[in-house]
Amino acid sequence: MSYLCPMLTVKKITQLTGHNASVFALAQGSTDRRFISGSGDGWVVEWTLDDREYGKLIAKTDSNIYALHSLPDSGRVVAGNMHGGVHWVHLEEEERTKNVQNHEKGVFALQQVGDFLYSTGGGGMLTKWSLEKERTVESLQLSNQSLRGLAYAEKRGEIAVGASDNSIYILEAESMEIKQKIETAHDNSVFAVRYSADEKLLYSGGRDANLKVWNAADNYRNLSAQNAHWYTVNTISLHPEGHIIATGSRDKTIRFWDARTFKLLKGLDTIRDGCHVNSVNALLWLPDGTLVSGSDDRSLILWEVR
Repeated sequence: MSYLCPMLTVKKITQLTGHNASVFALAQGSTDRRFISGSGDGWVVEWTLDDREYGKLIAKTDSNIYALHSLPDSGRVVAGNMHGGVHWVHLEEEERTKNVQNHEKGVFALQQVGDFLYSTGGGGMLTKWSLEKERTVESLQLSNQSLRGLAYAEKRGEIAVGASDNSIYILEAESMEIKQKIETAHDNSVFAVRYSADEKLLYSGGRDANLKVWNAADNYRNLSAQNAHWYTVNTISLHPEGHIIATGSRDKTIRFWDARTFKLLKGLDTIRDGCHVNSVNALLWLPDGTLVSGSDDRSLILWEVR
C-alpha cells in the first residue's frame, strides 16, 4: 500500500503502561482531556492529557473488560465483561456499584442512545438498558452468533450492529425494529461499525481485513471495499472534525483514511513509527485531535495527528 497524503503527519507523543493484560476498550473520560481504558486484568483506569505518565485506577472487576462507556454527568462508568456481565460503576458511591449478568459470553460493545444504553453480546442478543434505573428494558435476539460492533446515527434514528454471521443489522433505535439486514456484508465476522459525521455513510471492518463503506442515504448501498489490513480490522474511530477515519488491526498497525474519498492517507507500523508490537484492539479520538490506541501489548499510545 502507498501512502497518498504526505501532508498528514502523525507523531508518537508517549506510550502508557500499567495494565497487566491486553487493553480491549477505550472511552471518553470525565472531561474532554481525560479518557478511560479497560483490559484483561479487569481494571478501569482513567488517564489525563495534563499528566500523561500516570493513570488512576477507578474500578476493578474480576473479569476481562471488553467494552466501556462513561457517564460523567452522573459519576458513573459502565463496563462489559467477558462473561456477559454489565458493571454499573459508581465512582463516588462504591456501595451502589453492581454487576448485572445479562449476555451469554462476552459483552463486546456499549452505545448510548439518549436516556438508554445498548449492549451487544456473544450470544447474539442486543439489549436496551435504562440509564436511570440501570436495568434492562428490552432484549432482541438478532443472531445465533456474536454481535460485535455497534454504532448510532442520531439524526437518522438508527443503530447499526455488526455480527459474526457476516451481516450488518440496521435497526430503528427507539423501537428496536429491524429495518434492514445487509447479508454477507463481509466475508467473515463484522467487528467494527462507525457512521460518518453527517451520518450519510457507514464504515465497517471485519475479520476479512476489509474496510467497507455503505451509503446510508441510499438504502446502505455498498460504495467501497478494499483490503485495508493484513488481518482483522478490530476498531474504527472518526476524527472529531469528521474528515479522517483511523483503523486498528490485528496486524499491529494503525491506518488513516480520507473519510470522503476512502483513500489511504498514512499507516503506522512497529519498526518505523514505534507502533504497538501486538494487535491494536481499540482506538479513541479525543476532542482535541489526540488519538489513543490500546493493544494486546498491554500499553496505550497517544498520537498527535496533523
